[in-house]
Amino acid sequence: MKMKRAEIFSFQFVRFLVVGVANTLVGLSVIYSAKYFFHAGDVMANAIGYGIGICVSFFLNSRWTFEYSGLMLPAALRFLLATAVAYAANLLTVMTAIDGFGVNTYLAQALGMPVYTVMAYLISKHVVFRLKIE
Repeated sequence: MKMKRAEIFSFQFVRFLVVGVANTLVGLSVIYSAKYFFHAGDVMANAIGYGIGICVSFFLNSRWTFEYSGLMLPAALRFLLATAVAYAANLLTVMTAIDGFGVNTYLAQALGMPVYTVMAYLISKHVVFRLKIE
């Protein structure tokens, strides 16, 4: 799928980015809280934080970004799949940059982020939260 310039700068895409920032802040706050207050290990804290972050992202994107009014359970399952696909695209970008082009690992991580964001947005818009035309 090719993303048109108007789509990239659409108000909906801006909302998607705002949700991403909110999701990141919530997830990171949960991770830090789990570690500090409950003495959770890194893996457990990370899993809890990401789990809650994904839930926040789904809720805000479904209601605010895409104003979705369809069935939530099928949309949630599609959202989880979309998240996995976007993550795979991110990881492929990062590893290709590092192993294929010798890019610094920190820079490679940054290069993967826009790939994840655009992929997640396009799948969310066209698959996850798309209402069937009747």
